[in-house]
Amino acid sequence: MSAPLLDPELLKAFVAVADSRSFTRAASQLNRTQSAVSMQIKRLEERLGVELFNRTKANVDLSSAGEGLLGYARRILTLNDEAVGKLRERKIEGVVRLGVMDDYGTLIVPPLLASFVACYPLVHIEMETGLTSSMPSRLGNAYDLVIAMHPEGSGEGEFLRREQAAWATGAFHPVEQQSPLPLALYPQGCLFRKWAIEALDAVKRPWRLAFVSQSLAAVESVAAQGLAVTVVKAGTFPPKLRPLSERDGMPRLPAADICLHRTANLSQAGALLANHLRATISNHLDEISVRRATRDAIPIAFN
Repeated sequence: MSAPLLDPELLKAFVAVADSRSFTRAASQLNRTQSAVSMQIKRLEERLGVELFNRTKANVDLSSAGEGLLGYARRILTLNDEAVGKLRERKIEGVVRLGVMDDYGTLIVPPLLASFVACYPLVHIEMETGLTSSMPSRLGNAYDLVIAMHPEGSGEGEFLRREQAAWATGAFHPVEQQSPLPLALYPQGCLFRKWAIEALDAVKRPWRLAFVSQSLAAVESVAAQGLAVTVVKAGTFPPKLRPLSERDGMPRLPAADICLHRTANLSQAGALLANHLRATISNHLDEISVRRATRDAIPIAFN
């Protein structure tokens, strides 16, 4: 014999009466007549073959069977709402303009966008990568969302994760021993460029700009060839580069906060993407770190 089906509308009436301990108040909450709510409870009791309430003139109390059903009823209604909500969200349309750092835009964000679009196929994303120092000030005009880098503890935006700045160069070239030290960096406005120069000046180490580019790939390639030292994030440390630390004569660098910025009056599509990135980006980077540690024979250490 098949189990009786639990109609969500009947369960909704049951939960309303259980919460209010009154058919009259439940009817008001549900915008129905008291007789209609009474009929729904009666139909549910007949379907289950139990009495759900102990009724007196003064009180409406849950029976033992009603107490047993209440938790299940809440869970069924919650799952029903979640399922309907997800299906409705898939129909949301819109364009979301996203600004992000070059390394995150190349390595981290694309798979997160792929999983987002699989859930919300009618949302179109336009992504721009580059220096993010000025991007938050252009929210609304140029961007709906920006993932930007700030000094540790600055308190700007919604904190996503902390990234340690790290010196790096080619695996087989001791370029860090040269004086002046050749650097491959981004143009002015890059926080890592500022920190690198300030750190070297603080220890009075001579340096020169050997290469400047807005291209992540170009900067890393120059460093990989042993032509210069550069600065990268520990979380996205390129496998073709070698880390440098204080043991190699390099001064310690600060840490950066990676933060999410939203424009005012963000669209529903934009809010969905923002929440998705906030929920997934840190875990995704942690997974990359675990894979890298498993793959590499020599672990990367930042001192």
